[in-house]
Amino acid sequence: MTKDLTEKDLQQFKTDLDEVPASKALARAVQQNGVLKSSADHTFLKNLDRTFSVEVETDSVTNQKQSGRCWLFATLNTLRHDFAKKYKVKDFQFSQNYNSFYDRLEKANKMLETAIELIDRPDDDREYLAMLQWGDTDGGQWANGAALINKYGLVPQSVMPETYNSEKTREISDVLNYKLKNDVVDLRAHYQAGATEDELRGDKKKQLAEVYRMLVYAFGQPPVSFDFEYRDDDKKYHLDRDLTPQEFFQKYVAVDFDQYVVLADAPDHESNQNFGIPSQNYIFDGKQVELANVGLKSVKDAAIASLKDGKTVWFGCDVGHYSDRQLGILAAEYFQKAELFNIDLTITKAQRLATREGECSHAMTLTGVDLVDGQPTKWKVENSWGDKVGEKGYFIMSDEWFDQYVYEVVVERKYLTADDLKVVDSPAKALKPWDSLS
Repeated sequence: MTKDLTEKDLQQFKTDLDEVPASKALARAVQQNGVLKSSADHTFLKNLDRTFSVEVETDSVTNQKQSGRCWLFATLNTLRHDFAKKYKVKDFQFSQNYNSFYDRLEKANKMLETAIELIDRPDDDREYLAMLQWGDTDGGQWANGAALINKYGLVPQSVMPETYNSEKTREISDVLNYKLKNDVVDLRAHYQAGATEDELRGDKKKQLAEVYRMLVYAFGQPPVSFDFEYRDDDKKYHLDRDLTPQEFFQKYVAVDFDQYVVLADAPDHESNQNFGIPSQNYIFDGKQVELANVGLKSVKDAAIASLKDGKTVWFGCDVGHYSDRQLGILAAEYFQKAELFNIDLTITKAQRLATREGECSHAMTLTGVDLVDGQPTKWKVENSWGDKVGEKGYFIMSDEWFDQYVYEVVVERKYLTADDLKVVDSPAKALKPWDSLS
């Protein structure tokens, strides 16, 4: 049998299509409206009313705009709502741009440091190529945010506001990664010419000084100290002078990130195992990226316990599947794609991860859940895509979507069972950069 398609095959495909009921009408609908709208089951919307039995009071949403900083926005969102309530400052925001600056600088250091560590590897070495591919993007993990805040502190958004480049990162990312790969080439050439490790690290410092200059041009100069001046919701004036970002964090936020853990539901990996992702640790002495793979029930139970206690929850998910950005809907049941095309789209969560169809592509914040007879039916989600989508920026997620497309949550240790704490506190098994969770 030939490997290529034949004219006979094509004719049979057409004959099979002609036998599908209403195929012409369905084709017109999809061609005119697209897959999502054509597959939407509007009768399911009755299950997505935006009333929740458990709901944390929050402020207006933030907007990451054309950047990949969802993980950082979600991290700061979990902090800003508590800050706003404690100090009576409605819609307060920390400067995402401030932490973004150091995020990109630290990633540049990580890339160049890894290049030195792998300096004698061949050009087609898998780890070396993974380093080049990872590069210096604006994506990240919750632990990266915690490490950045612990090292560099926080500042209010007014102290270091967004710039064109922080809100639209592609241009600076392109030139930054081009420059860093040029630097890697130079390091390897210097090594081939006989440079010592100390000399290579001297090269690295010069290269990072250039990166620092690029970031100042793109994002602005990070403040060394600032005055925290504001008027609270009661119209009372406040002024706290000459604070460093670290002093501001310790005085006004003082969160102990060591009390937080990442719980995962990754059924393609060993259950009840703590995993580490060293390739994504770019502050070497900072909080490390670890995921305790305790399974879906533990993930949900801990998230619900946190919400009941008035604490929002950072979570990582695969937002591109079965979602309507404009309506703010995350629901596999709402989009009947298999029925529309009369095909089998059955694939498990484990199989999606194993085939790389599934990935943790976006981070948001859980702010509510609707419990019926103690079981979740839907969840309230704070996104960072501005207030023009969803309901003023808030999304609604069906519990089935949570089951299929949520991979991790960040909660305080106190919400975990004793068995789950054992997993969290066990030595982390290091995953390779090309692992499905990396």
